[in-house]
Amino acid sequence: MRFIPAKTPKLLKLLFPRYIWSLPASKSEKVIYLTFDDGPIPGVTEFVLNQLKLYDVQATFFCIGDNIKKHPDIFKEIIQNNHSIGNHTYHHLKAWKTDFKTYLDNIKKCQEEIQLHAPKLPQCKLFRPPYGHLSYSKFTALRKMGFKIILWDVLAKDWIQDHPDENYYYKNVVNNATNGSIIVFHDSLKAEKNLKKTLPKILEYFTKRDYEFRRITF
Repeated sequence: MRFIPAKTPKLLKLLFPRYIWSLPASKSEKVIYLTFDDGPIPGVTEFVLNQLKLYDVQATFFCIGDNIKKHPDIFKEIIQNNHSIGNHTYHHLKAWKTDFKTYLDNIKKCQEEIQLHAPKLPQCKLFRPPYGHLSYSKFTALRKMGFKIILWDVLAKDWIQDHPDENYYYKNVVNNATNGSIIVFHDSLKAEKNLKKTLPKILEYFTKRDYEFRRITF
């Protein structure tokens, strides 16, 4: 397995400046952006929503279209709680292994699923490529379609199973998140155990330090 840093290197951000890695915040603010990929999933997304509700905070959910179709009631609960929605393709495709037309059609299909179940929402403008993979041609096409490409500043790395340090996922976030950071968790079955153990601690840690949790909007 290739090494993926919890903190996105500055060089990578400089090489790809048109991706959104973090969001501006003034020195007088203390703001972070929690994001959740791969849902909605029964039991997992609902847990996340309940935790966010406990702290009265907002987040952004990058949803897989097929999961929206399978679990529309949970998707609607995300919207009813005033969280932001992002497109994460319909089938969680890898851009580097998928041809141009198939990839864009899959994104459009996810977009249609979002609008089907959330017709009153403004057109979704947020897109996060699965695995963070995206070719220049696909990036250019998505920009022309009006999407903002949202990557991340910090990864909880909650998909990694059975790490010997039980606080590994927690440390990935608290040791690396700064003002304006976009943080990635996954409301997926693979990450469920680590997410449920870590998210409540993260919410408590940053709340005690007077951080505001915001959803991503454009």
